Amino acid sequence: MSRLPPFDKYKYYRKAVQAPDTDAEFLYKTYKHLKGRPPKTLREDFCGTFAISCEWVKQKPGLRAFGVDLDPEPLAYGRENYYSKLEPGEQRRLEVLQKNVLDRGLPRADIVAVFNFSCYFFKQRQMMLDYFKNAHRTLNPGGLFVIDSFGGPLCEEPNTDEVKHRGFIYYWDQTYFEPIHRDATFFIHFKRKGERKREKVFRYDWRMWTLPELRDLMADAGFRKTHVFWEGSTKSGAGNGEFRRREKGDDAGAWVAYVIGEK
Repeated sequence: MSRLPPFDKYKYYRKAVQAPDTDAEFLYKTYKHLKGRPPKTLREDFCGTFAISCEWVKQKPGLRAFGVDLDPEPLAYGRENYYSKLEPGEQRRLEVLQKNVLDRGLPRADIVAVFNFSCYFFKQRQMMLDYFKNAHRTLNPGGLFVIDSFGGPLCEEPNTDEVKHRGFIYYWDQTYFEPIHRDATFFIHFKRKGERKREKVFRYDWRMWTLPELRDLMADAGFRKTHVFWEGSTKSGAGNGEFRRREKGDDAGAWVAYVIGEK
């Protein structure tokens, strides 16, 4: 009987919820579509293991990326498991910084991107506005600020979404929602085949920002134009991973979208 390798929470997180190669491609193509020219630099804020930054520099020669995060643990994981596998030339075009995304001296870039709903960490409007202003300040002229968002009535009540993957089950568990402040608490659990369920591997305490709020904040931060790229759905109603620019969304129980600000 073969034993399972030690549990690696970042490995299973990536398998369950991330597609960094697809994300990097989306950022490149969207910038080129909106601006009519290719981008050169990406700054990935709240980068965690900076997997997207690694995929960014792998796309094309000459592309450069900066990863910014305060937490040393995922940064160390990314260096050991992702950065170490890049070609020497790719490594030279990627810089990882253990800094606060609110710091004024962050590297300038054509694209500043925030994934995994990390902006929801900011619960107060002023703090979110301060961050959006910093993103605007550190973008190159004509740059794009890209954040992902989610919502819908299913995200305003306790519920658990269970997804089966090869060899394990992923659980997205919303345990709390408070409507006056729109505070919500989520957990990620995992269960590998032949093992007990691993509870509360990741925890998130967020404010459930709405799309109009996020667009208004971008406008107040100085962005001259905003767009919403809405995820399409399959016949069963699940997200299909394809995002198109829309001004009207679907009446969905849960949805995912990108909000993009143009400097």
